[in-house]
Amino acid sequence: MTDLPRRFLPVSIQLLAAAAVLLQGCGADGAGAGRGTGAGAGPESVAVVTAAAVEKPVAVEVEALGTARANEAVEITSKSANTVISVRFEEGQLVRRGQLLVEFDGAQARADLAAAEAALAESRSAFARSKDLYTQQALSQAQLETIEATLLANQARVAAAQARLADTLIRAPFDGRVGLRRVSVGALVNPGTVITTLDDTRTMKVDFDVPEVFLAVLNPGLGVVARSAAFASEAFAGEVESVDSRVDPVTRSIKVRARMPNPDGRLRPGMFLTVRVSRDPLPGIVVPEQALVPERGKTYVFVLADGRISRREVAIGRRTPGEVELTQGIAAGERVVIEGTQKVREGSAAHELAAPT
Repeated sequence: MTDLPRRFLPVSIQLLAAAAVLLQGCGADGAGAGRGTGAGAGPESVAVVTAAAVEKPVAVEVEALGTARANEAVEITSKSANTVISVRFEEGQLVRRGQLLVEFDGAQARADLAAAEAALAESRSAFARSKDLYTQQALSQAQLETIEATLLANQARVAAAQARLADTLIRAPFDGRVGLRRVSVGALVNPGTVITTLDDTRTMKVDFDVPEVFLAVLNPGLGVVARSAAFASEAFAGEVESVDSRVDPVTRSIKVRARMPNPDGRLRPGMFLTVRVSRDPLPGIVVPEQALVPERGKTYVFVLADGRISRREVAIGRRTPGEVELTQGIAAGERVVIEGTQKVREGSAAHELAAPT
């Protein structure tokens, strides 16, 4: 049949052959068009919004949580087991250094002191006679030294008895305010039993922790303002007294101690305070806060330069509302991505859009 002239083929077969040729042509054109479109397109560029890293003065302001402590604070205790015979203070009373607070039974201590003093007096008389005999060569050097040693031992016994007698009188070690009384007259107290507390609150210490990035600007004499929930409308002013010598390796913070006057006694030991430390602004490189990308304990920013993205690890310094100082990893004038950080990667192509107004 194939050898027959074309004019002898049925009309239906001719129509089918023509349709196949048309379909083949259409497929080739479609494939060619697709290849042409792919070959003409370059790498996809991501649209991002950027902002410039700016060098400007940054206010040094640290806010932390602190605890108030008395300038001096002790627990009044007994050195030995004894019976309380007199309490000489009132709870909450202001006392002076050396003022008698508690008196214990001192009968045994006085008796021991009397016996020691009597033995000392006898030793002194014996030593005086022995020196006369020694000058008359009626007593040897060794005998004289033995008598002198006995004299010295009796002097030590008198000193010990005097100390035990003094321990029966508990006196205030410094000016301050006593706390609650925890013993009663007639009570037998053991060594270490707390009788009361004594706090010097005329000046208060406030301990608080700040991040180590502020270590360079924390100096003694820096102004401090503290506030308490108990006195919400009042601010307590003071200054930094000292900075700890060690940084906590876990929290990367350092302990700071401030001192502030407390003449009216409003601040009490143990109070919870909000502390604000501030000083004159210092220059720094600042970027918008939304440019920061935290990842696995580190902080990064994406920098756009010549149409390409680079990821930089940065160190954070001081913060202000909406902005953050970067102490390393970026230079002034470089542009950081502030919108679109989720769409970019290291080395990806990007172009800049105008920041929304």
